Amino acid sequence: MEILAYGVQADERPLLAAAFEGRHALRSLDVFLNHDTAPLAAGYPVVSSSVNDVLDAETLAVLAGGGTRLVAQRSTGFNNIDLEAAAALGLTVARVSYYSPYAVAEHAWTLALAVNRRLVRAAGRSREFDFRLDGLMGRDIHGMTVGVVGTGKIGECFARIAHGFGTTLLGWDITPNPNCLDLGMTYVEREDLLARSDLISLHVPLLPATHHLIDAEALATMKDDAILVNSSRGGLIDTAALVETLRSGRLSGVGLDVYEEETGLFFFDRSVEGIDDDVLARLVTFPQVLVTSHQAYFTRTAVGQIIEATLHNVEDFAAGRTGENTLVPAPGRT
Repeated sequence: MEILAYGVQADERPLLAAAFEGRHALRSLDVFLNHDTAPLAAGYPVVSSSVNDVLDAETLAVLAGGGTRLVAQRSTGFNNIDLEAAAALGLTVARVSYYSPYAVAEHAWTLALAVNRRLVRAAGRSREFDFRLDGLMGRDIHGMTVGVVGTGKIGECFARIAHGFGTTLLGWDITPNPNCLDLGMTYVEREDLLARSDLISLHVPLLPATHHLIDAEALATMKDDAILVNSSRGGLIDTAALVETLRSGRLSGVGLDVYEEETGLFFFDRSVEGIDDDVLARLVTFPQVLVTSHQAYFTRTAVGQIIEATLHNVEDFAAGRTGENTLVPAPGRT
């Protein structure tokens, strides 16, 4: 089958090409999919999208009108796809339901450790041969109370690492994870977790019920010197409220790999023209804040698994099969 892949990163391109070589005709683009770029897919029965593409009803209508029949998303999240519109247009939609949870959990801990020990500030000083320790004091992770919001596969991996540090584990989820209970995790109400935790890491999906889960009220519940990490979805945090919290001198560290208005910013070079997002521009000025551009998943292992799952999704569609990755089946299939 002929496939057009949007939003392909430079390091991802050779892995995609190697996986699809000799099996399907693949063309990779570094541009992202939206209404303006959707016409490029005319004549391609399969389009592969990335997490920051915009697949709203308007974009999907252009794809369907150009002959696309399958949208194969290269991510677990799919909040950027209008599934109802896809079904109405007769489009099949598939995602990647699983890839290495270690990639995201390890990056979340990288953020936590970096903001705790002021590594970005320290590295910047060293480059200027300023070797003072002023303002670089951190805290031992050992002995901290760590709150894990969402204890699925990634949350469990994060908790296992926390357990290795020698922390007290608190969890919040709809259903307790037996493996986390075995680590000594205590499940508590969300407000209790926020109030008691020295370090809080978010690992829940973005749903209507979790949008702005960390709002002004939740932030006010946290300890003044708490560390907050989000490697899940930007919409979990009310960023404007977070900025106000930081302006008041609260929170000792914030590590973010995602941002609620990241579409059109993350994965692009804005170093010359700058950005017109005043909230993000203010956020990155705080010395205790570290923002990375949705790269938690970006390891060779995880990307390889994402590509393999995408290939299987294409081949399942070609064979008339549906599976656990299918979000919207083809008309007449279940």
